[in-house]
Amino acid sequence: MRVTVSRKAHFNAAHRLYRKDWSFEKNNDIFGKCNNPNFHGHNYELIVSVTGEIDQETGFVIDVKILKDIIKSEVEDAFDHKNLNIEVPEFQELNPTAENIAVVIYNKIKPKLSAHLDIEVILYETPRNFVSYSGDEK
Repeated sequence: MRVTVSRKAHFNAAHRLYRKDWSFEKNNDIFGKCNNPNFHGHNYELIVSVTGEIDQETGFVIDVKILKDIIKSEVEDAFDHKNLNIEVPEFQELNPTAENIAVVIYNKIKPKLSAHLDIEVILYETPRNFVSYSGDEK
C-alpha cells in the first residue's frame, strides 16, 4: 500500500528575474516588476510530499522528523533570508523563477531519501501562485 506523507515549511528570500544576456528592456518586457535591479522578496511556502510503501516494522513511509531535518538543512538553512541570485550557488547562472526553485529543491532533497521513495515539491511564491515538481516526467 502506497501512502503519501507531507511536510510544510517556509522561507523568505529575495530574487530578481532576468537574463544576463538580454537587454534591460527585453528583461523588463518579459519579467516586468520582477526584473527590479534592487530585487524583491517573497514569503515562500513549501510542501514536500514523500510517497512510498508503509514499513511494516515502523508503520512509517518516512519518519517525519527525518524529512523535517532534510528540509531544514537543504532548503531553509540554504535559502531563508538570502538573496537567491547572489547568495545561493545553484542560482548563479539559473534564473530563480518559482519553477527553477522547485526543481532545485527537488534535486537537493531527493538524493537524501531512500531510492524507493517518490517525492513531489509544491512551492507557493504567493498564496495564489504556486508550482509543483515531481521529477522528470516523460
